[in-house]
Amino acid sequence: MTTIRDSAHRYEDWLSKQLDGDVIVQDLAHKHDKMCESAFVFLRATYWRWSEIILDVCPDLAGAAQVLGVGDIHLENFGTWRDVDGRLAWGVNDFDEAARMPYALDLVRLAASALLGRGRRAVSDQEICTAILQGYRQGLQAPRAVVLDRDVQWLRELVVVPEAERTKFWKKLAATKSKRAPERYRKAIADAMPQPRLTISTAPRRAGTGSLGRPRWVGTAEWRGAPVLREAKALVVSAWSRARDSNDRTIRCSEIANGRFRPVDPWYRVKNGVVVRRLSPNNRKIEVGDGSSRLLDRDVLQMMGFELANIHLGTARRQDAIKRDLEKRKRGWLTANARKAAEATTQDYKAWLAD
Repeated sequence: MTTIRDSAHRYEDWLSKQLDGDVIVQDLAHKHDKMCESAFVFLRATYWRWSEIILDVCPDLAGAAQVLGVGDIHLENFGTWRDVDGRLAWGVNDFDEAARMPYALDLVRLAASALLGRGRRAVSDQEICTAILQGYRQGLQAPRAVVLDRDVQWLRELVVVPEAERTKFWKKLAATKSKRAPERYRKAIADAMPQPRLTISTAPRRAGTGSLGRPRWVGTAEWRGAPVLREAKALVVSAWSRARDSNDRTIRCSEIANGRFRPVDPWYRVKNGVVVRRLSPNNRKIEVGDGSSRLLDRDVLQMMGFELANIHLGTARRQDAIKRDLEKRKRGWLTANARKAAEATTQDYKAWLAD
């Protein structure tokens, strides 16, 4: 197994080649700094490393039923958007690393992220894993898109955007310095606007953790009385495909995001190696460090597990294969593997700090 520093250098060299050298060096440096913040942030930033080592750390996961999985799943990879009918939807909102993989990997990574992100919250490993797995089993039995307009009122209340966050969003946007984006990003943004030939101002954007280093642009236009915003971000082949199947060059973001049990986001588009999505101060993604303790609540973890089932079943009928695999697994398998994955991540995190 290579050291974490060697692994990072190799991945970043590969990333640069995938982007034809169009890497944001300052953002990579910022990513390296963020990787020192905590083991949880380190996990978020290093999906390439997870892809390289996870089947060595947890070898019993290799034979699990294959699905089109999220890959880079974690506590903070959930948020809200408006679907084609204007309904408020909730679920996974980043699919940059989607690839075919054993279904159990998404469950283990989500659980490991909760173990690493709980801080001083008094919730046990077993409680976390039981809640996630219970929600996943419920989703396997009756998958259903998570729409908040009528149902799941407690979750709707949790994701309401406070006025302070809304104000912060617009202030941050106003402080952004305009810069003309390269043509392919400008075109992607223009094509995603609600009306052709709007006057669009673009600016580079720094956001996320794992995708830092990739070009990311935000476009703003005035339309019928208020601003509309779109973000365009460069895509590359999933780090899972890089580590496990170098012949698979398919980018699967659009396929997985528009699965059968997902409320369709009309502004989420993938074309020519760029993913575009709508930005809005009204959409909320709860973060571990924002002062909310609800992410580790049993009902929230259950909904996360439920959503993973929606995703795994959204592109292929895999219920029977997944259920057969679950029945064969020993009691406590998720807890045991989540602990091993969290420990491996913590060891890499400490090595990163020490080097």
